Amino acid sequence: MQNWDDLRLFLAVAREESLSGAGKVLRLDPATLGRRMARLEADLGKALFVKSPQGYALTAEGTDMLERAAAAERAMLAVRRPASGTAEGLSGQIRIGAPDGCANFVLPQVCAALARENPALDIQIVALPRVFNLSRREADMAIGVSAPTAGRLVVRQITDYTLHLAASERYLAQAGGIASVADLRDHPMVGYIPDMIFDRELDYLADLGAGRVRLASNSVAVQMNMIRQGGGVGVVHDFCLPFAPGVRRILRDTVSLRRAFYLIRHADDARTPRLSRFADALVAGLRAEVARLQVLDA
Repeated sequence: MQNWDDLRLFLAVAREESLSGAGKVLRLDPATLGRRMARLEADLGKALFVKSPQGYALTAEGTDMLERAAAAERAMLAVRRPASGTAEGLSGQIRIGAPDGCANFVLPQVCAALARENPALDIQIVALPRVFNLSRREADMAIGVSAPTAGRLVVRQITDYTLHLAASERYLAQAGGIASVADLRDHPMVGYIPDMIFDRELDYLADLGAGRVRLASNSVAVQMNMIRQGGGVGVVHDFCLPFAPGVRRILRDTVSLRRAFYLIRHADDARTPRLSRFADALVAGLRAEVARLQVLDA
């Protein structure tokens, strides 16, 4: 049985995937941390990491160790925070992983409200255009645009949202009207970098038969700013439009896409009252905020 300090250091290295990153979190010298990990592996008689210039990647034994160490961490936190699940409010730190559209335009308002209601709660939003690995504890919970079917996960649909083609009023005044989908061939398209689309649900332009993407980014926020600057036509979330004056939807009756957000949690966390209370509040807030923003743009 390993002591808690060993597990704490191991968790940091596993989550940060490097000694330098874990050292910053723990405020420890990376060389010291490397010696501690080597000693841990020697004590266990197994390799927990594959070391390379790119960092520390978990072996199969390391992944198994991560699951058990994370379970020990949750038990430790439950003992240290006996009041965090009471009516007095939530406390501690909770990290949410989310695609950047949700992270930029919806989550800030919802999390700000939750923080005001729970002064002892610290909320972290990690905005990354990729799928989060909850087994590696990159986040306590994640928001996704599709429901994963593998892994020990609990998935809950949060809300549907809609997307439409849009362009800036300045661009439309210069380039002329767009009366049909066929007209899009004569206009530069703004969208995702094709080989960086991390979920099939985000391949909007393929569904429209669009070809070349003249201006591309892996970030929804960057795409929106490209459209605002008159870069061309792109598919945008309706909930983003209240933040983009001068951008308006086109072909509204012809092109309308519907997608959904899902809350994804590790199965073990479903038994943690503190995280479950936060998840319920988060889902309620996201549903209300998406509905509010889409009404504002109607």
